[in-house]
Amino acid sequence: MLRFPLLILLASPLFAQGNYEIQVYGVETVEPHHTMVELHSNFTIEGSKTSIDGQYPTEHQFHETLEITHGFNDWFETGFYVFSSAQPGQGWQWVGDHIRPRVRVPEKWKWPVGVSLSTEIGYQRTQFSADTWTWEIRPIIDQKKGPWYWSFNPSFDRSFHGPSVSKGVEFSPNFKASYDFTKKVAGGIEYYGAVGPVTGFDPLREQQQQIIPTIDLNLSPNWEFNLGVGVGMTQGTDHLLVKMILGYRFKL
Repeated sequence: MLRFPLLILLASPLFAQGNYEIQVYGVETVEPHHTMVELHSNFTIEGSKTSIDGQYPTEHQFHETLEITHGFNDWFETGFYVFSSAQPGQGWQWVGDHIRPRVRVPEKWKWPVGVSLSTEIGYQRTQFSADTWTWEIRPIIDQKKGPWYWSFNPSFDRSFHGPSVSKGVEFSPNFKASYDFTKKVAGGIEYYGAVGPVTGFDPLREQQQQIIPTIDLNLSPNWEFNLGVGVGMTQGTDHLLVKMILGYRFKL
């Protein structure tokens, strides 16, 4: 499966994973003693036009994220992210860094579905995220049946510094379904949501709800590519974005 979306369609600052690495994860981890380098790019065509709580407006922001992931064995990998952003009048700026260790159920166990658990912690500057220090726990469940593939990421997010601290744990469901039209081309739909605290969801107009039609290209065993266009479905979501992810894995 393709794990690299080249241009990221979602530019909504309230998403747990933000608009810097918009991706529904599959269970597959990087092979032992291999490293994957991914470039996540996204551009917000239509988003917020004014500064809110000291954060830059999202309209016409361009985000570039470098992700480096190393596989240590057949059930454990660790990824590291460097987030950056550029927009008119602000230039190119460093946004923050995250680290993401992840474990999975090995394929040799032959479970009927893939199961993995990711945890991500890191910092983002206040100009880009009101919540600067955050922690995400992301269970991952997926399955491949013939040309069909689906993955569900019911993520749980916690802020340690910022206005969302008082909300406690928040829920962000993410889902992907795709179909292999050929051995090299798959089309699919990705859904990203951020619905609020697990103790009581936010009103619908304040939730993040976004749908992204995507194309995945299986160019070679070492390359991965994903491209999509995101449409916001609620008032609290940026209305139109484009995302892309390009990745390459090598032995290291």
